[in-house]
Amino acid sequence: MIHHKRFQIVIAALTLSMAALAAAQTSSAQDRDSSFLADRVQVSAHADAEQPHWIAPLFTTTPRLLEQLRFDTVTQPKKGYETTNFGGGKGLELIPFGNTEILISTPPFVSHDKPGVQDGIGDMSFLLKYRVAAGNEEGGNYIVTAFLGASVPTGTYSNGATAAILTPTIAGGKGWGNFDFQTTFGIAVPTSHMDKLGTPLANNVAFQYRVFRKFWPEVEVNSTFWTNGSLAGDKQVFLSPGLIAGKFHLWRRLGVTVGGGVQIPVTHFHTVDRTYLTSVRFPF
Repeated sequence: MIHHKRFQIVIAALTLSMAALAAAQTSSAQDRDSSFLADRVQVSAHADAEQPHWIAPLFTTTPRLLEQLRFDTVTQPKKGYETTNFGGGKGLELIPFGNTEILISTPPFVSHDKPGVQDGIGDMSFLLKYRVAAGNEEGGNYIVTAFLGASVPTGTYSNGATAAILTPTIAGGKGWGNFDFQTTFGIAVPTSHMDKLGTPLANNVAFQYRVFRKFWPEVEVNSTFWTNGSLAGDKQVFLSPGLIAGKFHLWRRLGVTVGGGVQIPVTHFHTVDRTYLTSVRFPF
């Protein structure tokens, strides 16, 4: 069970997020005649019009370009104890250019209920997306995107990795009517301690079907393979059912999307028993 202080952290983070977005939207309204802001809106709208309009999955990073603020809560039980990550490596996503997105995560907070294990800040992460090709629902309903992710070892009290990690990834997706699948394939390359961390390969596939316009039930397959490092020869696969609802309009360009899901291990080897995720997003 999540402790009372955890709820306080989540509520505070979401309140600050809403306040920041509301302030930004108010500022935009006051300066709507500014050519800079007009250009920003045009870039974002043009980028969105050229790609499919699927929802971003829970565990699989979408190949779509987005502008939103996202906050995830990730809880992982193991051997009778729970570790909860508030932030989940998500944060602010912006489209500075037509085919490019950048993501800067909020500093995550990692909480433990195991005696003797200290809570603390986790690793911050960054993501650069470059959309290689795409077509909207009238133009083929597909997308191909290249990622370059990076995590920085900002964790305190062993709440993060021992090295910075670079993650080049290729992603794509295809849709048919209300059904779509989105997939990624990447490799994590640590900048040091490679003999221990290895270079694991990750493949994720999300299958979604939209119902009643706003609801997106999904099933994901999340796989990791280790060919070297301390876990050489191991692999883990999770089946991950979930449900996402949105986008619900709030004010002007601001909306909200919410979702939740669980990763269930289907291989004998797995680093965690299960992973429970809740996601709150404010697209703008």
